[in-house]
Amino acid sequence: MQRILSAITYGVTGLVLSTTAVSGHADQGFMDNARVVRADPLYESVEVAVPVRECWTETVTRGGRNHGSYTAPIAGGIVGGLVGNRLGRGHRSGRTALTVAGTLLGASIGNDIRATSYRRPGIERVRRCETVDHYEEQQQLVGYRVEYRYEGQTFTTRTSEHPGEYIRVHVNVDPVDDVI
Repeated sequence: MQRILSAITYGVTGLVLSTTAVSGHADQGFMDNARVVRADPLYESVEVAVPVRECWTETVTRGGRNHGSYTAPIAGGIVGGLVGNRLGRGHRSGRTALTVAGTLLGASIGNDIRATSYRRPGIERVRRCETVDHYEEQQQLVGYRVEYRYEGQTFTTRTSEHPGEYIRVHVNVDPVDDVI
């Protein structure tokens, strides 16, 4: 069967070549199949980011004095102002003076309460995690080095995919001598 296919291929090739030479269109060529002798994979080293979760334990101090909040002095000032306003029922100037004095006294008491609200600091061990990229070198398939035989000669090319048993070839025949 192989001999019959080869004979047909040679016959068609000869017919196409003779037709091409006679018609003067030698530069167009034709397509044919060539037998693949060998196809070796080609690899390239690439750096790939691999996400890795890293965890550790930290020692954290919690508690202690809370000097960041002004809620207590503000609330104390409001309450003191209301009490001062209520107590200063007489004259308008007396009412204003007691309101201001109550506001200031209430804010001061609130600030003292805030300053003395001491919580004993505690030490905790806290587990923390984050995902970071580690880079690894990997081999990545980039194509194939293909060796094939056509008309008794061996050729080599590079393809992006494995060609299988046969590879399509473009055959272009040009005359060596000038044709009149």
